[in-house]
Amino acid sequence: MWRGLEPAPHFPKYKMKLIKTPSILFLALFAAWALTAHAEGEPSAPAANRLPVFSWDRVPLYMHIRKAKNFTEDEIKYLASFPLVTFEKTTGSETFQSTEDGTLAAAKAVKEINPSTKILYYRNVFVHYGTYKANAEINKVPGAFLVGQEGKTKLVRGNSEAYDLTNPQVREWWVAHAKQMCADPAIDGLFLDGNIKVYSAGYLKRDIGIEKKNAILQGYEGMMRETRQAIGPDKIMLANVLRTGQSKNDGLEAIKLFDGSYIEGFELAANPDQKKNNVARGMEAFQKAAREGFIIAFTAGLSEMNTEEGDLNPEKTDEIRKGLGKNDDYSKRFNYLLALFLVCAEKHSYFLAHDSYVVNRKNKVWMTRPAEFDRPLGPPKGPAVQDGYIYTREFAHAKVRLDIENEVGEIEWLEPEKN
Repeated sequence: MWRGLEPAPHFPKYKMKLIKTPSILFLALFAAWALTAHAEGEPSAPAANRLPVFSWDRVPLYMHIRKAKNFTEDEIKYLASFPLVTFEKTTGSETFQSTEDGTLAAAKAVKEINPSTKILYYRNVFVHYGTYKANAEINKVPGAFLVGQEGKTKLVRGNSEAYDLTNPQVREWWVAHAKQMCADPAIDGLFLDGNIKVYSAGYLKRDIGIEKKNAILQGYEGMMRETRQAIGPDKIMLANVLRTGQSKNDGLEAIKLFDGSYIEGFELAANPDQKKNNVARGMEAFQKAAREGFIIAFTAGLSEMNTEEGDLNPEKTDEIRKGLGKNDDYSKRFNYLLALFLVCAEKHSYFLAHDSYVVNRKNKVWMTRPAEFDRPLGPPKGPAVQDGYIYTREFAHAKVRLDIENEVGEIEWLEPEKN
């Protein structure tokens, strides 16, 4: 039995009451100010009328998934139970011949069941993927992709091109495609990936040089501002920017261009001591951003990290995991991740513990719903209390204890009082 979502809240239109007749000069100055502020593209927090439904009644959830073929009827019903969904690259690309058409088909099917589910369209800001109709245009642009040493063009993991964001034609193409997709009412905004590859100073530095990398960052930031202007204020921009040590102030500066951040890779570290400190820093960034009103889509893998990726991931910009085995018990890991999320979560924070972002037989948690997600949670009684690497926090119907040094999370679920 899948638990459906509550109806989306109604947000009344804002009405500005003017006293008598305003001067034309005042209106002109006000309009100029508004346009300038919007052009900056750096809101301190997203506007309420474009945010996903949120409730503390149960654990607030997020879904991030892709399937090259059409989703089944049962899968669509499952997806419609989430308040926020990102359809990843390749979605529907085999059935519908492109990611664009596949994503739109899936989005419209979900909306038919639950119109309040917010659907995000996946776009990578840096890595070129091959399942998009829009690629026919970018392939005509001279110098669209970065070229490394000895003429090497597939600079990302040895199999994908990277956009040269110093090229204005590339940026124009990227923004125009985002605008076209967001014009469809089934798409509520963009999921922006690959950001860390742009922010990380070391990524591709040996291939293209530090000056070029710095220019890429400038082009990217301009492109993000242009995207906000193009898609308008009512669409969500959720980006992969909060990351310990890989962007300025752990992403708290970068997030200002967006409505929020997806979080992955929060455990990447060279040794256990660095790992616990990185997790603590990442939690602090999560808490600060969430308290400022940004959307947080916290995602984490349930399986072990794959430490054998070698040259495929030299700067640790990607979170590569082994995947769960047939008989793996992931309950301890799940409890740890959920406890970590609850310690940090604020309004418009959403949780996903996954085995993979791909729908296939190897994905052990796809189309499942842990019992914890149906337990009453209730609002937090206050922020978490930290004592070294131990965190505690209380909710109306749960007590949480988190030990990030030993990677143990404990949640005591309290039964609601009966009237």
